[in-house]
Amino acid sequence: MNENQLTELLEQMTLTEKVGQLIQLATPFFKGASDRGEITGPMENMNISEDDIKQTGSVLGASGAHETINIQKVHMEENRLGIPLLFMSDIIHGFRTIFPVPLAIGCSWDLELAEKSAAIAAKEAAVSGVHVTFAPMVDLSREPRWGRVMEATGEDTFLNSEFARSFVRGFQGDLVNDNHKVASCVKHFAAYGAPEGGRDYNTVDMSEWMLRENYLPAYKAALDEGAEMVMTAFNILNGMPSTGNEPLMRGILREEWGFDGVLISDWGAVKELIPHGVAEDQKQAAEKAMKAGVDIEMMTSCYVNHVKELIAEEKLEETIVDEAVLRILQLKNKLGLFEHPYRGASEEEENIHILSPEHRKASRELAAKSMVLLKNEDTLPLNQAGKVALVGPFAESTDILGPWSWGGSAEDTITVAAGFANYLDNDQLLVSQGCDIQNGSNEQFEDAINKAEQAEVIVVAIGEHSDMSGEAGCRADIRVPEVQLELLKKMKALGKPVVAVLFNGRPLDLREVIEHADAVVEAWYPGTEGGTALADLLYGEVNPSAKLTMSMPYSVGQVPIYYNRYNTGRPKDAPDAQERYVSQYLDIPNEPLYPFGYGLSYSRFEYGNMTLSAEQMTKEESLTVTINVTNTSDVAGEETVQMYVRDLVGDVVRPLKELKGFKKVYLQPGESVEVEFQLGEDQLRYYHADLEHKSDAGEFEVFVGTDSRDVQSKKFRLNS
Repeated sequence: MNENQLTELLEQMTLTEKVGQLIQLATPFFKGASDRGEITGPMENMNISEDDIKQTGSVLGASGAHETINIQKVHMEENRLGIPLLFMSDIIHGFRTIFPVPLAIGCSWDLELAEKSAAIAAKEAAVSGVHVTFAPMVDLSREPRWGRVMEATGEDTFLNSEFARSFVRGFQGDLVNDNHKVASCVKHFAAYGAPEGGRDYNTVDMSEWMLRENYLPAYKAALDEGAEMVMTAFNILNGMPSTGNEPLMRGILREEWGFDGVLISDWGAVKELIPHGVAEDQKQAAEKAMKAGVDIEMMTSCYVNHVKELIAEEKLEETIVDEAVLRILQLKNKLGLFEHPYRGASEEEENIHILSPEHRKASRELAAKSMVLLKNEDTLPLNQAGKVALVGPFAESTDILGPWSWGGSAEDTITVAAGFANYLDNDQLLVSQGCDIQNGSNEQFEDAINKAEQAEVIVVAIGEHSDMSGEAGCRADIRVPEVQLELLKKMKALGKPVVAVLFNGRPLDLREVIEHADAVVEAWYPGTEGGTALADLLYGEVNPSAKLTMSMPYSVGQVPIYYNRYNTGRPKDAPDAQERYVSQYLDIPNEPLYPFGYGLSYSRFEYGNMTLSAEQMTKEESLTVTINVTNTSDVAGEETVQMYVRDLVGDVVRPLKELKGFKKVYLQPGESVEVEFQLGEDQLRYYHADLEHKSDAGEFEVFVGTDSRDVQSKKFRLNS
């Protein structure tokens, strides 16, 4: 259809039909769904009728070509104007081929592989009949207690923005002409990653300066890349729930940024304006959400039950509904649904693409590139000729896919034990569960000890059950559960080399793990090929290259902790610092256990002296930062060279360091490479007190190194 035809279609619609387009219901509400079952109860509770369902505009959670085609077929027959449904799902880090969780993908620092993972997820989802994915989540978070840190790529604004662009490119690509692509919905707008106390759905209170400086850029990057949809956040922001926040949604998103795509609420968020205390009932909730510009209400019925009434009472104008409906119709048209309502859905293509060898290979590669080597005292890589005891609750567990992997399955998941079997004979591998995630018995401990006593090396696979992170998976105590620490200590007491492997969705307090292990690998939730990828890494087939994108705290008492912090008037490391009256803890260090950007390798990389092309920079000419990096080991490896900048005197306080660039280099043994960064005036801009985005003339410091702590630096001046 062209724009005129869409407008004509809108003019043919009754108000009831228009309001129906604003509703999203879960799959079981629709005829043709495989699990429709007894749906009358939920329909009655929501005051939704079969006639309402016939007008509904989108479906939540349907997947599988057979089911989506059935639902669409019935709907097209029953909808008066033949307006097709949009099928939307949470395809976060894979559809059936599950990739590492996004926090792990961030640690790869590999934008191309991230894009590839999204493209594969899109292809598998599209042939299964999905049109829209609720991804990427780009919420900046410095809060490891918050369960949803696993769903974003870390604590840095610049890096998050780069990954946001990569994911949108991967999911969407040429959406109009490629049926293997899906529309991307960036979430959660806005600042969902900064809840008080790290508790999900909780209050967010920050200045507009902080919001614009750190939290908004990644959303904007995703939209600049073409993301078709935005999802509102559950939290309040400065006293206003996002779903009813008109200044945020119509002000910043629509007017300032020019976003003309579809805005959708999160699950139930329109009705939640009532417990938030800004709406007295569902009618007022509908009014506030519509005025804020929320086009689609997910899984509550405030719109369907009250929008027509609000228009009749002149509390809403019908034009506000028309605008929302037109945006939804435009997205359906962009997807080609009016001409091809089943779009890419194909049972034949499902059999070809889903969990194909090519997709599994990509999952395996990205998983290995996402695992961070935190400690290695000449223990790794392992010797293939030795006997290994593999103990711990994750030794044979398939719970390594992580949250938001509903399309993945246990039978498709490669466990750690199965991965080790690729490198060891049966008599070389001794496996014991050792304990459960939260509990254990003497019998389990004794079995683990018995197996470990027969081995040369002990690998302890520990961490969090996937329910302990993700949405609503918030934890005040971010240590490994006590029973697993006890198992680790018992293994260490045997006097043999111990390798601890962690499966988790957040940065943890790892002090006790580090103390009782000779080598530590942060594997996160690595996905379908996680066991294979881990074995590849531990046996040296893959050289570790990942680096942290969230700081690992020394203690939960430091949280929130992040590398790009601001100085105080009494910094602890100042030359004239007093012993007591400085900004410090009396009982723990100020610094994290492991900083942003940290990660070890089996290779050794030596950095030469950094040079600048000039000591003065103008607004028209960039500065070239150069450093020589040499692989001084006998193992080929990949290094991520990182560049940071500090503005020494600003209109407002500036971070001690800010990531401004990075480059990945692969070096053979003894090989050297000259790494160059271009630094321009636009990279020195920030939000001033009056919210103007600009740079300041004056002195700056540029840092280059292997992580945010281990760097060398030089100063330069920006001239006005």
